[in-house]
Amino acid sequence: MYFNKEIETMSRKQIEAMQLERLKWMVDYCYNNVPFYHERLGTAGITGDRIKTLSDIQYIPFTTKDDIRDNYPFGMLARPMKDIVRIHASSGTTGKPTVGAYTKEDLDNWAEQVARIAYAGGAREDDIFQISFGYGLFTGALGLHYGLEKLGATVIPASSGNTQKQLMMMRDFGVTGLVATPSYALYLGEMVRESGYPPEAYKLRIGLLGSEGCTAEMREQIEKNLHIFVTDNYGMTELTGPGVAGECEYRCGLHFAEDAFLPEIIDRDTLEQKAEGESGELVVTTLLRQGMPVLRYRTKDITRLNYEPCACGRTGCRMEKVMGRTDDMLIIKGVNVFPSQIESVLVGTENVGPHYQLVVRKKNFLDTLEVKVELIDSSLLESFGELERLQKRIHDRLKSVLGLETKVTLVEPKTLERFQGKAKRILDLRNEKE
Repeated sequence: MYFNKEIETMSRKQIEAMQLERLKWMVDYCYNNVPFYHERLGTAGITGDRIKTLSDIQYIPFTTKDDIRDNYPFGMLARPMKDIVRIHASSGTTGKPTVGAYTKEDLDNWAEQVARIAYAGGAREDDIFQISFGYGLFTGALGLHYGLEKLGATVIPASSGNTQKQLMMMRDFGVTGLVATPSYALYLGEMVRESGYPPEAYKLRIGLLGSEGCTAEMREQIEKNLHIFVTDNYGMTELTGPGVAGECEYRCGLHFAEDAFLPEIIDRDTLEQKAEGESGELVVTTLLRQGMPVLRYRTKDITRLNYEPCACGRTGCRMEKVMGRTDDMLIIKGVNVFPSQIESVLVGTENVGPHYQLVVRKKNFLDTLEVKVELIDSSLLESFGELERLQKRIHDRLKSVLGLETKVTLVEPKTLERFQGKAKRILDLRNEKE
């Protein structure tokens, strides 16, 4: 039932004692080995011996993505380059990429963390996993790759793209597990239906999806199309990569690897810690990472933590599925809008597909939101009455959920972009002249 029972079933008291010991060590490690933290911690007057309880973490200054970018590429390293055996980096689409550096010990710990969440999600040593993440600087592919190999599963490093070849390998190699973004899994499901092969030609049974959000509605669609059981996992380059948290078979929250990561929830405006069970911005401190440790990293992800033991027997805290990111959040006429809210309305709505695009414009100094939705059947375009009723139904549901007027545009099947990596749903035209 567990990949590492000793770690996964510790009592709350044992977990917190381990975290406190490792937090003290990490504070001194960062102070002594990272010039950035030497200055930050010195200014704040914080050393390991000042940390008496876990609540004392609140006195440690936050680390942000800008801090890491300002120290690009290697200013945040705690070890000399001769000890660094691998470098990863984020895409850097909004500036300099975020670099992640790893020692041999870091890679061993990373594989352990991924193996635990993969096992919790249903992966076993006799599974054959096809990894359809793009290989390269992105942490997702190699993170799951080494974690699944540590578990004992067979790994096919398919990478992303070339969908027909992906489907051929699934059939010919008897693939039982898929690693992909939810967006690409959704697209693969469409292609499976169109492949002409009977369902029994595919042996898929499990999906470990990540790298982007996946609403319950989208997951249901993926499971229906691919006939698999899907679990979600969480991670980011700044924290190591995937393996920070992941769902078990009960899917009632993502189990946090609390031996390696210390999570907090803060109010994103006041920056104060929030009470247990309250939602807010997730902040994470690495407890084992040696190559590039981070203290109180502001993830910008909105979630909440549950410290009650899970029905599966694992005792670490569980993170609720990320509700949205503060940097993905749209503010339209003073209303906070997360793409996941819109997705939950659209996915599963009769006669429309799961693919959509959000177009934000400025009109008369006010922001407007257009939601483009793809029809499943182009024959609907021949009936103006049906189109109008469907459009109104979606409009009214969005207004009820968002509390906001939106323009709903129904487009022909397969006209919106498909994504093999992270989906880019938002088209922001507010700074463009009409």
